[in-house]
Amino acid sequence: MGDAPQSYPFKAEVEKLLSIITHSLYTNREIFLRELISNASDALDKLRFEQSKGGDVAAPDLELGIDISVDKDARKLVIADTGLGMTEDEIKENIGTIAHSGTEAFLERMAEAKNSDQASDIIGRFGVGFYSVFMVADEVAITTRSAQPEA
Repeated sequence: MGDAPQSYPFKAEVEKLLSIITHSLYTNREIFLRELISNASDALDKLRFEQSKGGDVAAPDLELGIDISVDKDARKLVIADTGLGMTEDEIKENIGTIAHSGTEAFLERMAEAKNSDQASDIIGRFGVGFYSVFMVADEVAITTRSAQPEA
């Protein structure tokens, strides 16, 4: 695995999910920020857990934190954390595949939801919060580094 950025298309089920989220939750666009910050917080928790069980991490002395920066001219929002990242396989499995994100159950609940308030209440319960970013973004880049050596 090199350092060059790689792109992967979403599977059909995720494309369907993105469409549903974009069209059904549009009135609650701000939910994406809460979900991305929650994901960053989860990465910090994973790092703490790994360290508590004596696991080897790439930068053990790095201060834990979440940084949010905005470049208005480039119309870019960056949410960065110092938590535990994912391997290439984990990205493919957890971001591009619905089986591990709970998307099927989410899609079923979305079909049952009668209004967007109900939909926003259930989005965080199925591990699909990341996809809410597509309500406000045309393009999303994930830059991640696993704590696993050579990953």
